[in-house]
Amino acid sequence: MEQVLEQFRERVVAATMNKTPLRIRGGGSKDWYGQALQGEILDTREYSGILAYEPTELVIVARSGTPLAEIEAALDARNQMLAFEPPHFGPQSTIGGVVAAGLSGPRRQAVGAVRDFVLGVTLMDGKGDVLRFGGQVMKNVAGYDVSRLLAGSLGVLGLMVDVSLKVLPKPFYETTLRFELSQKEAIERLNTWGGQPLPLSASAWHGGVLIVRLSGAEAAVKAAVQKMGGEEETQAGVFWEGLRNHSNEFFAATSGPTSLWRLSVPSVTPPLDLEGEQLVEWGGAQRWLRSGADAATIRAVTEKAGGHATLFRGGDKSVGVFHPLAPAIAAIHRNLKSTFDPSGIFNRGRMYNDF
Repeated sequence: MEQVLEQFRERVVAATMNKTPLRIRGGGSKDWYGQALQGEILDTREYSGILAYEPTELVIVARSGTPLAEIEAALDARNQMLAFEPPHFGPQSTIGGVVAAGLSGPRRQAVGAVRDFVLGVTLMDGKGDVLRFGGQVMKNVAGYDVSRLLAGSLGVLGLMVDVSLKVLPKPFYETTLRFELSQKEAIERLNTWGGQPLPLSASAWHGGVLIVRLSGAEAAVKAAVQKMGGEEETQAGVFWEGLRNHSNEFFAATSGPTSLWRLSVPSVTPPLDLEGEQLVEWGGAQRWLRSGADAATIRAVTEKAGGHATLFRGGDKSVGVFHPLAPAIAAIHRNLKSTFDPSGIFNRGRMYNDF
């Protein structure tokens, strides 16, 4: 594997000298995410394999090109999991892509996002230097902020070489409940439950139906069921898998508006007055919107609610996939980019057109 790493370094150094953009790519399962793709592909899949897995320490370390399915299989054998439930979006998904995209699944509302599970990262910068941040144990916090910074960076700061992640045991017991509620009622109910000691691990509302998952000790889950009411969802596994990987009816719809927006707002925000169809996740904090409305309208409504809007799939990317940054924040982003990648070769324009 050292030979592969040296080949990566040679390509990075040559690209920096020639100011030739490189497109860091694993399995390509998220090529559609972000702005238009630029540069020659630097495929990470040759640099693959689990470097260390300590079930008792709840830590796994893997090279960036390691398939997500391989990591999940290793964890499953020890009854553990990546608790943030990263979406696959295809069998070729890699762990480097998981961290770079920074996307989390339904359980994020209970356990945290990708960045909350990143313990350490090894990064190759624009000079070809290998930099190590963080550690490989949960108690090691040295350089932790830099490691977390790479989660969701879409590879614009450098080539992720390997990553150390915290893992968690699978829940002892789970059940899923179903409620017939309007969107307004569902949001109110979710926020009421969120303030109570209930083992909520996921939620989703769409089309007049609220689905919630309860996870934990069997006695705690059954007590919560008695308190909350509702009906048992008999297709729970299929439902949560479809939500996680966007293969359910809402995300897979081919008719109607083709623009899919991800809106992040305070969980208590009432239903947003926007054209189109909505799905509510994460206790009300994440709203998915299929709409033909223009970007300015969607972002204005979301901003007024105290949130931001991302053009997730489809639509006109010239409006900017990610919510425009405030000038001070944009300056920080540009400074970080110039520090790690002074020649601007890595995933150029993938997040914002100007860096």
